[in-house]
Amino acid sequence: QVQLVESGGGLVQAGGSLRLSCAASGSIFSTNAMAWYRQAPGKQRDLVARMISGGTTNYADSVKGRFTISRDYAKNTVYLQMNNLKPEDTAVYYCNANIQWRPGQWGAYWGQGTQVTVSS
Repeated sequence: QVQLVESGGGLVQAGGSLRLSCAASGSIFSTNAMAWYRQAPGKQRDLVARMISGGTTNYADSVKGRFTISRDYAKNTVYLQMNNLKPEDTAVYYCNANIQWRPGQWGAYWGQGTQVTVSS
């Protein structure tokens, strides 16, 4: 089984920083894109940041200049460095990955989510 596990969430004051980690494990042949999404209560799950294997990144407008996504390809791990956090960043953050668990066999996988709460 393929499993994604997030860590690093918590409670911080506005202006503070957090670093989220997501490690993929299990039957992994290769990975393509890895990404972070977030979902606040009563709202849809939205893309925060994404990085594909070639290193290309994209970010939601609301986090540009504050968040940075990075990957350790050898460890199948993706990180999200979050700086200058704002109360509106409060949400559950989910890791997502497109994983080839066998040649020609692809699947989209989600982590369990990690809570980020930013107080004013």
